[in-house]
Amino acid sequence: MAAEAALAHPAVKPDPRLIVPLDLPTVDEARAMVETLGDSISFYKVGLELFASDGMTLAHELKAAGKQVFLDWKLHDIGTTVQRATSVLAQSGCDFLTVHGEPQVMAAAVRGKGGSNLKVLAVTVLTSLSDEDLIETGYHETARALVERRIHQAIAAGCDGVISSPHEAALARALGGRDFLVVTPGVRPDWSAKNDQARAATPLDALKAGASHIVCGRPITAANDPHAAARRVANEMSGA
Repeated sequence: MAAEAALAHPAVKPDPRLIVPLDLPTVDEARAMVETLGDSISFYKVGLELFASDGMTLAHELKAAGKQVFLDWKLHDIGTTVQRATSVLAQSGCDFLTVHGEPQVMAAAVRGKGGSNLKVLAVTVLTSLSDEDLIETGYHETARALVERRIHQAIAAGCDGVISSPHEAALARALGGRDFLVVTPGVRPDWSAKNDQARAATPLDALKAGASHIVCGRPITAANDPHAAARRVANEMSGA
């Protein structure tokens, strides 16, 4: 069976800019997806769904297997709690950690990571939110204006980068500079459905706009052949 799988999916070099979220109900399902994707993916996101079960065990397993890991925990609490939680996570060897883009939260996370290699990324505005959603929430500015304000605050706090939609990737790159991390969820190839992403773009467009990494989930993980879908997305990214 393993030999047949190898013939069906010959070895490929994964694109380290492509992050696949393991947004699956159980750790066992996530492990199965990682096995299915094989050598096509080197970077995984472990989010809240798995956090509620045994996400850190999975994260350690992925690191032991030589993968990069993005802990999408979106920490949001008083500064002391965020600092202590980040300090613990910094010892895990994981690569990215998200926190909500509020000045006190961001500054606390930066203190917590200390001299570790963990990269702290500030969530600007969720890609599922439109301008109308923000108005309903009580904000009196557009998504783009709020993203811009939070990028400035993330830079001031010492964050390594931000999470923003592909539509604001160019803005984040211009403000943050060459080495600033700009991670864009809401990436949907032309051949896939947008699902619940209100501010989406194709992988190639996101990278051309200034993204350093893209997060692409359901077009890959919900495909009939996830490995082939991952390679298709990576091929599209190669044009940037």
